[in-house]
Amino acid sequence: ISGPDDLKRLSASQLPGLAEEIRDFLVDSVSRTGGHLGPNLGVVELTIALHRVFDSPHDAIVFDTGHQAYVHKLLTGRHDFSDLRRSGGLSGYPSRNESDHDVVENSHASAALSWVDGIAKARQLRAKTATPTGADGAGGAGHTRRDKPGYTVAVVGDGSLTGGMAWEALNNIAASDRRLVIVVNDNGRSYSPTIGGLANRLDTLRTTREYEQIIGWGERTLLRMGKPGRFVYQWLKGLRKGLKEAIQPQGMFEDLGLKYIGPVNGHDEQALEHALGRAKAYGAPVIVHAITEKGRGYAPAEAHEADRFHAVGRIHPETGLPVVPSRFGWTSVFADEIVAIGRDRDDVVAITAAMLEPVGLAPFAAEFPQRTFDVGIAEQHAATSAAGMAFEGLHPVIALYATFLNRAFDQVLMDVALHRAGVTFVLDRAGITGDDGASHNGMWDMAMLRIVPGLRLAAPRDEASLRAALRQAVTVDDAPTVVRYPKGELPAPIPALDGEAAGSADIDVVYRSGDGDGSDVTRLLIVGIGSMVPAAIEAAQALAVDGTDSAASAGWADGGLAVTVVSPTWVLPIPASLTAMTSDYDLVVTVEDGLVDGGVGAMLAQRATASGIRTPIRSLGLPTAFLPHASRDHIAAQAGLTPDGIAATVRAAL
Repeated sequence: ISGPDDLKRLSASQLPGLAEEIRDFLVDSVSRTGGHLGPNLGVVELTIALHRVFDSPHDAIVFDTGHQAYVHKLLTGRHDFSDLRRSGGLSGYPSRNESDHDVVENSHASAALSWVDGIAKARQLRAKTATPTGADGAGGAGHTRRDKPGYTVAVVGDGSLTGGMAWEALNNIAASDRRLVIVVNDNGRSYSPTIGGLANRLDTLRTTREYEQIIGWGERTLLRMGKPGRFVYQWLKGLRKGLKEAIQPQGMFEDLGLKYIGPVNGHDEQALEHALGRAKAYGAPVIVHAITEKGRGYAPAEAHEADRFHAVGRIHPETGLPVVPSRFGWTSVFADEIVAIGRDRDDVVAITAAMLEPVGLAPFAAEFPQRTFDVGIAEQHAATSAAGMAFEGLHPVIALYATFLNRAFDQVLMDVALHRAGVTFVLDRAGITGDDGASHNGMWDMAMLRIVPGLRLAAPRDEASLRAALRQAVTVDDAPTVVRYPKGELPAPIPALDGEAAGSADIDVVYRSGDGDGSDVTRLLIVGIGSMVPAAIEAAQALAVDGTDSAASAGWADGGLAVTVVSPTWVLPIPASLTAMTSDYDLVVTVEDGLVDGGVGAMLAQRATASGIRTPIRSLGLPTAFLPHASRDHIAAQAGLTPDGIAATVRAAL
């Protein structure tokens, strides 16, 4: 199969075999590379049916979140998964660079319905104004205008419907007559089981079959009873709407004015084709409710109730066990320390946005279930709800992936900071995450949060500094605090040098070489931010060798190079003592895994200049760009954030 046309030529009897082949391929391929396995195993039949009923790319198919688009990639001719999520290989999400069949690359949830609303609006408008097709009529790169609008299809999970943006879109979609189909891929989960009132309502729809059973009984039994039976059957049909609402309450959609079809078995390809065909023929917004199973057909995933193999590293396909077991990482330290804090303080509560396990709050929830709140995929609500809790004397700790804080910036600014609420945000996977691409890198937080009045942000460098920062963060009750740390394993402990405190408990000297007191010595200060401290120390060690062996040939002062590396745990606001330190050096280099434009280094340079300090300050960090998917090491090397890259920048500057 090189495209949807090939798929449509298959007979119905061939499709179960195709589904089995796809699942085998996914298990074999993703076990070698890692990736989102469970979600894709759950949408095999659904994706086949979508491409048999609709005409992609003329009909736009938009996947909410997009991590479940592997089957879509296969059916649109992308079969080489050998470098999935690696530099030069296929993205783990839809990508316009890969195919005209891909529409939305953003992998943040709850956005697809707004996308399809906008696409459908534009198509309807173009059709009404009869814009002629032409080379200069492109609606954007790779998109040409058509005289007849196609259908617009959104595939959205039940977990994504817990996000408020999805309901903003539904409110607009319901009032339209556009050719739009919403497929609710309902597996009862986002990462973990979906929660809240919506989840309960969908569960009712998912599990209640009495309506069809009663209607079927009426057809089989009542019509055989002669005139009395026919009378009862007609009466029963007259009560159909009320009965349907009472027994199978899909009214939450129909009350909005949306046609509802379902629930449909999401693993019965023929039933799905029939339902999607009915939706397509309707010619106005329709919801098709498909019940699927995350991890379908792969026993290790089906047995893994925590997240049914939502995302995996390299695994043994026979058992599902990791090829390389995970080492103790940053998230595990947070998980352990927040439980210890919870035991000490009964006012500390935890909030998660549908990611209890991934962000490390599961142990806290197990010990303190009444003090743990899963708000669904609703970061905005999480922040403002936390402000309300703080008003009543609690100290909420909101644990998120750093990239998802972007969606709650207004609430951090106007609800938390403006009201001086003591709320702690713990940002997992801050900085470079890499494999999942542009929308998952947690690189925006420091540049974004530096403008929030009163906010304090910590970037710990190791286990001890993370535990200490978290303990300190929850003591602040009159302003927001943030603790950020990267994805992956912890570095070896990085203690402060004995007797080398730099005038502030939050700034540690972690490396020093050479005697910086002589007038003929070049004095270099490297400021490592959080996870960049190990690379800064390695660079300093290499530079110290240069300063000893080849000072003259390098053009440095005759006395060589004296290098100091400091690690400020609390980096926002910029510590006054750090600004003052810069005047004691001939060159200062800052290294951070956030945006270099507007980041911590840029802010330090501003503060030094404003204080009349003339020491040149060079900042290293990530460019203001959407970084393509690649490994963390690859991206760090490209940005000059490796020890060699840092040392090269220093040599050039000196």
